[in-house]
Amino acid sequence: MQPLESRIQYKFRNSLLLAEALTHPSLAYESQRPHFDNQRLEFLGDSVLQLVVTEALFRLFPDATEGQLTKLRSRVVSRRALARFAMMIHLGDYVLLGKGEEATGGRRRLSTLADAFESLIGAVYLDAGQEAAKVMILRLFEAEIDGMVTSPDERNPKGELQECLQAIHAIAPVYRILGESGPDHRRVFQAEVTWLDKVLATGKGKSKKEAEARAAAEALRMRSWEA
Repeated sequence: MQPLESRIQYKFRNSLLLAEALTHPSLAYESQRPHFDNQRLEFLGDSVLQLVVTEALFRLFPDATEGQLTKLRSRVVSRRALARFAMMIHLGDYVLLGKGEEATGGRRRLSTLADAFESLIGAVYLDAGQEAAKVMILRLFEAEIDGMVTSPDERNPKGELQECLQAIHAIAPVYRILGESGPDHRRVFQAEVTWLDKVLATGKGKSKKEAEARAAAEALRMRSWEA
């Protein structure tokens, strides 16, 4: 299995689809193969992504208005957000670029990363169908969507922490509930976040998810993984 396939936990049946998803138009132009680039897969992947995320948010927030759902969705599917997800799986390392695009920093360009990420989703969809694409999307976006449940109108510390850490190593942070206290109507949970067997921070909250979010926020403040 290729390193990228290991990162997304999906093995392609048709490796040509993966190659197409990773081929930037600049390389297709230089190689005189104008019909082999990731633009069509990007178009398809965008539609698949929109549907999967929209359905997930529709089910998670049954009382949200159309406007609120649209705002939540933009946190996941905006170009900047997609580029962040692409960086989490080091997608830029695998994109095939033309020499000119490579020389001008295209490998780290937000538009290049976002387009390649959508193309990858489109490739998985064609390779194995909607359910396989849905599983991959929800797995990669789990921390971001999970953070919306506890902080629908705020930044998502769990997603931000995962982004920071997975830019260094593919292993995701791990959360553990250390305990709970207080009466039943005022329970307080304490959570711990670890990464590569190192405790980064702890946090308390009225629910397990809130405690985890506060642990992530404290880890971002302390940045002890850099020590």
